[in-house]
Amino acid sequence: MNVSDSIPGTGNREIAVVRVSDTEWHAVEGDQVVGRGDASLRPDGRLFVSNDAWHGTVFDRIAEALSADLPAPLHAVADEADHDSVSAWQRAGFTTVRREWGYVVPTDPQVTGLGAVRPPAGVVIVPVGQAEEAPLRALDQVLHAEIEAGVGWAAVPAQVLPRPAGITVVDLSKYAVARQAGRYVGLLRVAPLTRQPRIGLIAVRAAVQRHGVARALLADTLDALHRSGTTSVWAEVAESNAAATALFEGIGARRVNSALELVRR
Repeated sequence: MNVSDSIPGTGNREIAVVRVSDTEWHAVEGDQVVGRGDASLRPDGRLFVSNDAWHGTVFDRIAEALSADLPAPLHAVADEADHDSVSAWQRAGFTTVRREWGYVVPTDPQVTGLGAVRPPAGVVIVPVGQAEEAPLRALDQVLHAEIEAGVGWAAVPAQVLPRPAGITVVDLSKYAVARQAGRYVGLLRVAPLTRQPRIGLIAVRAAVQRHGVARALLADTLDALHRSGTTSVWAEVAESNAAATALFEGIGARRVNSALELVRR
C-alpha cells in the first residue's frame, strides 16, 4: 500500500509510505527516508509491528499503512514512560493488553541469597552452553505446548526474538538446562549482550514446577556470570506472572521500568 499526504507544520511537503519488502515500510519525503515501519512474526504466532518516526504525523501514516497491509491482530510494544509513543499507538487504534516489568537482577550470591541453593533431589543443572541439541529442542517444543495449554503467552515476555518458521532454539550456547532421570525438564535462556546480559526465558515442565528447579537454574547461571565479572543482568516479567515476579523480587531484583504490549484487533 502507498499512503501520501502533506505534513502539517513542515512546509506542506508530501510524504509517501511505501512497502519496500514483506516486512519493511519506508516513509519518504522528497528523496529522504523520514520513518520506517517493520513487522515480525513471533514463534507464538503474534505479529508485532514497530514504527520508527520522529514526527507524529509520519508515525500516523506508517501506522495506517501497516494496518492496511497486514492482517489483524497487530501487536506493538512501547515503554510505558514514553507517553508520546503510547499515545501514538493509541491514535492508531491500538489498546493496552498487558504490562511487563523490567528488572535489574544482581548476580552476587551474597545479595541474591542463592549461594546455598542446590537442585532438587535427582535434578542436575547443565550450565549455559553445555546442553545437547536434540533433547533441548525436544524440551523446547514440549514447553511451548504446555505454555499454550496453560498460562498462555500473556505470561511470557513479549520481546522474544523472531525465529525461522517452526524453529525456536537457534543458539544452543545461550541455554542452561535442568536434567532429571535422563530428560531435560527445565531451561533458562540468557543472551550475553555487551552492555548487560539478558535473561530471555525461564521455563520448567509442568510436572516438576514448584519444586525449586527454576530457582536452581537461576542460582547456577547467576553464579557463573558473577564469577566471570558480570554484576547484574536484565530480565522482563509479565505483570500477570505472579510466580516469576515473586522469584525475581525474592532475590533482590530491582524493578526499573515497564513496557506495554498493545494490540489492534
